[in-house]
Amino acid sequence: MCHLIVVSVLSYEKKLLALENGKKNLIFFPFYLFIRNFAKISFAMDYEQLVAARRSHCTFEKGELEPAQVQTILRAALLAPTSRNNRSWQFVVVDNSCDLDKLSDVKEHGAEFVRNASLAVVVVGNPDVNDCWVEDGSIAAFSMQLQAEDMGLASCWVQVRGRRLSDGTPAGEVVRGILDLPPEMETLCIIAVGRKAMALKPHSDDTLKWENVHLEKY
Repeated sequence: MCHLIVVSVLSYEKKLLALENGKKNLIFFPFYLFIRNFAKISFAMDYEQLVAARRSHCTFEKGELEPAQVQTILRAALLAPTSRNNRSWQFVVVDNSCDLDKLSDVKEHGAEFVRNASLAVVVVGNPDVNDCWVEDGSIAAFSMQLQAEDMGLASCWVQVRGRRLSDGTPAGEVVRGILDLPPEMETLCIIAVGRKAMALKPHSDDTLKWENVHLEKY
């Protein structure tokens, strides 16, 4: 309901602003100011709650995602900002159980839960095309996680770049073999997405490490 109100408010803002500029029906002007500020506050509060609610889920409830849900998550990735508007990241969407099981073994520890996810989005980039492929891919990956949380879904980041199997095989090379990635493409991470198996408490402001923030100089 709150979102519907905000959308309606924004659609009428120009009309109300015209009333303000035209010095007509000034009785509505205080109402215009209230609604405009209400809309801004509502968006700010929603985002504050969203970033606090996003947690890393390593357990998932069985079940497929709706195609519209998958598209919305990928849309969030494609809308993510990139260096020089390069937008050279690539996303490999995996939802078949066989490949999800294989991806859960790409490194020694920390990927086991991928086999139980409904979906895995593998974030890859070409270092020869974009020297900021890691940064751009990271922003897109986190954007997908925020979108998943906003939809009530669970997600978890699986680090691939710089990780290895116990025999020394780079995790990225294992992913390459599973997904037939071209030799020029490198894997940054895997975002596992699924239905929440349990509710996790939002992050608390009491745990924020403000001591890591430095003003003006270190």
